[in-house]
Amino acid sequence: MFIKILKIIISNRFIATKLITICLISHNFLYRLISVLAIKLNYGIHPKHRIIKYKEWFFNKVLENEVVLDIGCNTGSLVNLISDKAKFVYGIDVNSEYIKQAKKQITQMNTKFFHADATSFDYSNCDPIDVILLSNVLEHIEDRANFLEKILKQVKWRTSPKILIRVPMIDRDWLVIYKKELNIDHRLDRTHYTEYSFSSFKNEMDKVNLKILYYKIQWGEIYALCK
Repeated sequence: MFIKILKIIISNRFIATKLITICLISHNFLYRLISVLAIKLNYGIHPKHRIIKYKEWFFNKVLENEVVLDIGCNTGSLVNLISDKAKFVYGIDVNSEYIKQAKKQITQMNTKFFHADATSFDYSNCDPIDVILLSNVLEHIEDRANFLEKILKQVKWRTSPKILIRVPMIDRDWLVIYKKELNIDHRLDRTHYTEYSFSSFKNEMDKVNLKILYYKIQWGEIYALCK
């Protein structure tokens, strides 16, 4: 009986329109709630780090004896991992609490942290750099072309510029595009200015004369080595 009533209700186009809006907004809420609960159950660490293994990708792309700058380093977990391999690792983040936690937990002599806005930071404060890490950072910056041009010009490079980038894709799932069509928030995070298709990512790199030497698409994200 319930199923019959439900079929009658959703067969009405007006009701279906209202219901799908509610369902899609609820989907956004549940996605964020699941993340919060998963972190709580996993002792303060998001289980996605273990599952998608993004830190391992960056680690494998960094060479021994390189000087690394991790922009948007959060609490420094990537800095901590790469410091076991690299010559020196800088971390920068706009969140003062993240930097305090990083400085407290990571005491290796070949690391240094800055609390600063990456879009206005004076990169000449760092020694010459071999590679920059941008792990889920670009999507949080509004004027990305200006930001990339700034770091390319201002950073003192030991060799030719090398940037390792990870960004979320907008075409990771059909539901994302459908939400956008219905003017419902489709972003993974409300602070994202953009989420990428591969073509929009390539266009952005071309705009600042960065060549994509290698890329892969995994877990709805682009991983790219650019020079």
